Amino acid sequence: MTEARQPRDQVPPAYPEYHPGSARPELNRPVHERYPQIRPTSGYGDPRVRHTGPGPGAGTEQEPERSSKLTARLVLAMTVVVGQLWGLTVVINMWMEGKTGAAWWGAGFLCLSFLVVLGLWALDPKDR
Repeated sequence: MTEARQPRDQVPPAYPEYHPGSARPELNRPVHERYPQIRPTSGYGDPRVRHTGPGPGAGTEQEPERSSKLTARLVLAMTVVVGQLWGLTVVINMWMEGKTGAAWWGAGFLCLSFLVVLGLWALDPKDR
């Protein structure tokens, strides 16, 4: 029943503090010894890698006509949405003032502008 116990006042040694160019040889091992999972063929040294980076023409617009069409459609849709929010404010103010006839006309305007947005969405189904 003899167990090898450490006294409570002894704490296991902590990891050594690393300083670049340390005098302790175990801290200055080569990378392949410290990290064996990194091989010389990892990354740019891999012969299977023929091209690095995205290639020529990356980041430039490939279809400027499509981009301008989508931007114009987006600007138009955002204008309609802002108009709808403004119209909703006007309609609510009219309704609260008791002008229900004018409020119904305003609600019709909001429905019409919503149909305009749906029409813009349905214009070109391949751009969705």
